[in-house]
Amino acid sequence: MIEERYGQARRRLPPWAADALIGAGVTLIVSVVISAGQGGRQGPDAIAHLWAVGLGALMLVRRRHPVAVLAVTALGLFAYYAAGHPAVGLAVPVAAALFSAAEFGRLVHAVVTATVVIAVSLSFRLAEGDDFSFVVGYELAGHILLMAAAIALGDSLRSRRNAQAGARRIAELTAQRYRQEAGARLHAERLAIARDLHDSIGHTTSVISLHADVARESLGRDESQTRAALDLIKSTTTRTMGELRRTVALLRTPDEDARSVVSLSSVDTLRENAAAAGIEIDIEMRVTAELPATVDASAFRIVQEAVTNIVKHSRGTRARITALDDGAVLRLSVVDDGPGRVRDSGPDHGIGSGDGHGDGDGDGDSHGVGPGHGIAGMRERAETLGGTLTAGRESAGFAVRAVLPLERTP
Repeated sequence: MIEERYGQARRRLPPWAADALIGAGVTLIVSVVISAGQGGRQGPDAIAHLWAVGLGALMLVRRRHPVAVLAVTALGLFAYYAAGHPAVGLAVPVAAALFSAAEFGRLVHAVVTATVVIAVSLSFRLAEGDDFSFVVGYELAGHILLMAAAIALGDSLRSRRNAQAGARRIAELTAQRYRQEAGARLHAERLAIARDLHDSIGHTTSVISLHADVARESLGRDESQTRAALDLIKSTTTRTMGELRRTVALLRTPDEDARSVVSLSSVDTLRENAAAAGIEIDIEMRVTAELPATVDASAFRIVQEAVTNIVKHSRGTRARITALDDGAVLRLSVVDDGPGRVRDSGPDHGIGSGDGHGDGDGDGDSHGVGPGHGIAGMRERAETLGGTLTAGRESAGFAVRAVLPLERTP
């Protein structure tokens, strides 16, 4: 509370005004002591009071030249006494200069100056015949204590000011770290949304494009096939719109405990679209417990993207999806049984065309007609969870394999 009030007072009072007040105080106190007219060969004349004003004026430059103010004050005190003016003691005239030097980090200079002033004063007074017991036993302790108090107060104020500056710096660094973390979280959320849109919309548009071609080719020749293709397009778009609505609802009302809008348990929905493209999919699910939401959603998106690759690029007729939970990791694999082929099924949505399942970024053995993000997106999903993903040609066909760590809470 005291530090807060002191900080508020400093903010209200400019530095030059504070120095002017200190200088006025020094002038007033020294002038009052001079007016007492104790000792000295001369009375409290104008020169003595002018000296007091000079001591006060030095406080106006104490921040920029603390050592010079200290030296001028000590030498001025010697000159004052040498001229025979009334006694003003030792500590009172130099207390403000000692305080200022200690406040601005000149602690050694302050201690040395105080020692020199005391030593010179004792030497001259004892040489002039002043009583030893009075000078040393009575006055010396008071001078030392007052000088030490001025130095200690200045050093304490400096230490407190440094502590406050350090606290402000820590607060600034903490705020900066929070801003960076918030930016990183926002970036991660944007990447997650981008991956979800890529996987969901890319899969849907691939299926729609494929079956739109089927409907176009069978139009006027096979009405039942045309109707089946259009029905599949409708069901696919309806399902995707529902998924998008759930995604938007979660974005509008985020809940950390909410389950993802997609789940590995929905992998059967991919079988229908693949079957319509002439690819039969076998599914083996050996997941013994509920998966963490992030792992569950990422696993489904990886499988979905891999199936989309197969539908668009594989020459095979069968594929196998395997999900195995061994308690520590979830192992996924999507393997087809044929070499790659090129299908003219509309715009590319992350998978390049060519002799494999490559996405144009160097994965697989694609010749890549354009850059894509399919396999790269799957790999990003796995690596975000601390897992791994590989994609490439094997003896039986093209395989996507992922290992996702599980972090279940007991």
